[in-house]
Amino acid sequence: MLHKFKKIDPLIVTLLIVLIVIGAILQYSVGVGNTTFAFDVKKSIVIYLISILAFVGAAYFDYRILTKVSYYLYGFGVLLLVAVYFFGSNINNARGWFQFGFLSFQPVELMKIILIITLAAFMARRKGEPLELIRDVLPIGMLVAIPIGLVLLQPDFGNGLILAVLLVGMLWIGNIKGRFVLIGVTIIGGFTYLLLFLVNQYYAFIISFLSERKLSIQWIVRINTFINPTTADKNDSYHVDSAIRSIGSGFLTGEGYLQGTSPRTVPYAYSDSIFAVVGEEFGFVGASILLLIYFVLIYRMILIALYCNNYAGSFIIIGIVTMLVFQIFQNVGMMIGIMPLTGITLPFVSYGGTSLLINMVSMGLVMSIKMHDDRLLDED
Repeated sequence: MLHKFKKIDPLIVTLLIVLIVIGAILQYSVGVGNTTFAFDVKKSIVIYLISILAFVGAAYFDYRILTKVSYYLYGFGVLLLVAVYFFGSNINNARGWFQFGFLSFQPVELMKIILIITLAAFMARRKGEPLELIRDVLPIGMLVAIPIGLVLLQPDFGNGLILAVLLVGMLWIGNIKGRFVLIGVTIIGGFTYLLLFLVNQYYAFIISFLSERKLSIQWIVRINTFINPTTADKNDSYHVDSAIRSIGSGFLTGEGYLQGTSPRTVPYAYSDSIFAVVGEEFGFVGASILLLIYFVLIYRMILIALYCNNYAGSFIIIGIVTMLVFQIFQNVGMMIGIMPLTGITLPFVSYGGTSLLINMVSMGLVMSIKMHDDRLLDED
């Protein structure tokens, strides 16, 4: 046990603690004088303690056991996604949460890490050899398509997009052949162009069609706001416009802690839009420091993946890296207007118990891979 403890990466642990503290400070700022969100100290302490314990537990648990039962985990994850559609709570127009008293659980967050483990175990059997279309790429695509479909039914476009990005990242690191990449890029590019064209040309018809059938129109509205920011309804673009103004008002060093107006003017400033609070209260300097912390964390994880002797371990880490990088890019991007608005949170910083818990478990898996690898990592 002591030997394993010595292999815990102190830099990663330090960075995680710093990010959690930053998140608590920002959430407290949002809660001051806010009628829609109150920072509950006791509840937050419980969430942080559970997340830290989950990180430690995942770190000491041998990740190789998870790869051996990955298909059972996958089945369990899919079952949760089906169950939440029928029995879950409706929050922000999406039926994607199980409610347990004052705590809520979002199954798609768990599905992210389960999917990473499942795909890593599947690809590891190739031992670095190029992936074959029929034997590898198509089954992997099906493994990802099922949870994506279930998530989109909730509807949760943001997390569905994360699962799709995980597929791309895992296939890339799994040594997919160049011609398959070209085919995939062509299909994705064509689908994206078609979607944007249809929304741009037939927006009113699509809204009417979905509304008549009582289907969610939120994701269509967000896409239209993104591609037509000047002509979109001001009520639809209010969220992004408010975030951009708040970040811009921070200039170099910010308005100062607790001095910003974004916690009360930007929707969901405590979760999806917390980067707007960073930009306004701490300015360009504060935002840059936060992104630098993320960069060092990601860089450290990639180093561990490179030194890992086990293919499954390396694939798991790269999957987690893909997930975190995209979430950071998407969250920051939508706050400055270069990405469509989604419900994706900023890892470790945004309010959200399930998101923090799963992200900490993910980092615990990274530590488990480092601690249980046959080769002692000497780069420390």
